[in-house]
Amino acid sequence: MNALTFPTPASSEAAEALRAEVRAFLAETIADRPPHKRAETWFGFDAGFSEKLAAKGWVAMTWPKRYGGHERSALERYVVLEELLAAGAPVAAHWIADRQSGPTLMKFGTERQKADILPRIAAGKCFFCIGMSEPDAGSDLAAVRMLARKVEGGYVVNGTKLWTSFGHHAHYMILFCRTDPASQRQEGTSQFLVDLATPGISIKPIVDISGSHHFNEVHFTDVFLSDDAIIGAPGNGWQQVTSELALERSGPERFLSSFELLVRLVAWLQSRPESQAESQAEPQAEALVGRLVAHLAVLRRLSRSVATLLENGENPGLQAAIVKDLGATLEQEMPEVIRHVLALEPMVESPDPAAAVLAQLILSAPGFSLRGGTREILRGIIARGLGLR
Repeated sequence: MNALTFPTPASSEAAEALRAEVRAFLAETIADRPPHKRAETWFGFDAGFSEKLAAKGWVAMTWPKRYGGHERSALERYVVLEELLAAGAPVAAHWIADRQSGPTLMKFGTERQKADILPRIAAGKCFFCIGMSEPDAGSDLAAVRMLARKVEGGYVVNGTKLWTSFGHHAHYMILFCRTDPASQRQEGTSQFLVDLATPGISIKPIVDISGSHHFNEVHFTDVFLSDDAIIGAPGNGWQQVTSELALERSGPERFLSSFELLVRLVAWLQSRPESQAESQAEPQAEALVGRLVAHLAVLRRLSRSVATLLENGENPGLQAAIVKDLGATLEQEMPEVIRHVLALEPMVESPDPAAAVLAQLILSAPGFSLRGGTREILRGIIARGLGLR
């Protein structure tokens, strides 16, 4: 396959019918959610909402029915995801488990792991966090040093995982670490299914610049993990984690994080008094809306193409890196350019919804190019995929 192939996504009448159903559900379920909370998008945590969504059959949509799934198409799942994100629904509780942890277990886990965990995820009652980054190994995951030392009957783990989103709410972590202390870089790494109630695990909050507690430090002190906690074969961690990152980097969450602010800009254009219809800001705002919508349309097309590749059983790591890099660039640009057009003073507690949303996104935007891989790491992946390094 050509490295830069982005196949044409399939169309589906069933998917578009589902879109209307999802919009009606959201109009009723999150009608009272304020705009600045909608701007949190996939960082909004509400376990009750996730359970309601699961009851509609909109979690674990593509999974086999024997594991609690619904055997629907990747395109139908994509429709649900983008409607949730565009509406600013609080999806964080189930998001990681549905997006990548469950599929990782489906692909590499034992039958016991799958039978025990997957139905609970599908019911919206089992939440996961990601155990990848460390204090000295962020986006460069090949630099991980956390060691799972082999002992009789299992492994003993010591070390720290960092930037662990919603680890304080999660039931499980998929832990990426070394199982061969003599290994270098990608070699000798493995992944484990870790119950976060296991003795020796402590979770400490990291409060971000907005005052929110999404991130955590997760410390492992002589934590014993039995042999049946390992996912797949020992030493197969790098293959698993790169497959997982393709899921993490390519979805609509990589370009819709600032979407609520675009909604506010359009609302401003539609609601301005006729006396202001020829204001100096109007032509600039209309041109900006056109440019941003065009960028979003292209990113949506690329992202849906990656979903098609994943459904076909391929590992589109290069394509996912491109979507994530371009998406983060747009997400970070939007708060700045829209602020100048509307001449807003950003304030979270402002009665003006646009000012409140702008404040939320200005505080959040620096992280958009960090989560899921920094811009430098992604562009390194892209350069290698194009044969440039």
